[in-house]
Amino acid sequence: MANYKGEMYNMPFNMNTFSRLWGISTPSEAKAIIDRQREEIQGEPENLEEQAVSLVGRELYEKLIKGYTEKQWGRDCRELPAFIIKRIPVRYTYDNNYFNDLYQGIPIGGYNVIIGKLFEGCDVELGVDYLEHKADYDRMGGRVVYTGTIDAYFGYRFGKLEYRSLRFESDLYEEENHQGVAVVNYTDRETPYTRTIEHKHFEFGNQPHTVVTREYPVMWEEGMEPYYPVNDEKNQALYRQYAALAEGEANVIFGGRLGEYKYYDMDKVIESAMKKAEEVLGL
Repeated sequence: MANYKGEMYNMPFNMNTFSRLWGISTPSEAKAIIDRQREEIQGEPENLEEQAVSLVGRELYEKLIKGYTEKQWGRDCRELPAFIIKRIPVRYTYDNNYFNDLYQGIPIGGYNVIIGKLFEGCDVELGVDYLEHKADYDRMGGRVVYTGTIDAYFGYRFGKLEYRSLRFESDLYEEENHQGVAVVNYTDRETPYTRTIEHKHFEFGNQPHTVVTREYPVMWEEGMEPYYPVNDEKNQALYRQYAALAEGEANVIFGGRLGEYKYYDMDKVIESAMKKAEEVLGL
């Protein structure tokens, strides 16, 4: 769900969103409004704002994209490149599912269950830095799967890539149900956090209390967890330099959001890992 100054809208955009926003009921009415608003942008969009308006119109952009995006990336939408938003999912149906996939959801028990099974029987070390003891770890096997930041791997030889990080604040509420859904995006610019997560809704929990976490985007600095690569033109040019170096590392597989400097959803990163495994194993 999306919260814009107390108004609640369904995400991604669908007929429930449009009906709430414009008081209409049919796909043709919604499409006519969006098409009319899209005409504001003539020619090739030059920034993220123009790209978003050209896709979904001014009103959806102003209420449900602009504020959230500017908080997420820490800069005005007119300063962000258009290619960051090449496609915005819009459905002219009353289907609230997030994706069009046949199967969608979170694994029972969470992704930790998958990770635990993948590494079952393996030696696992936590709280250590591979790069600080690289030579020792490299001697332990013939191939390394590296999912850390690619610029750190090469000692920031060409300079540091930019990332966005997150700060979390959690509260325990003496109630069974605080917000009625797992995730609420706060899309106005004034609310300092981008979203709140009520964890029990991911697995239909029925505990008498509930925990809600707020996410605050922050600019990444060394020592912080890097979550999102800043895929603007400057950083992409820098990443290509590191990617060229990575091609020379025959025994290292660079993967994931940080190793490939790419914004991955979970299904896409798993797909990428499977393809890489097939390539390495010659399947």
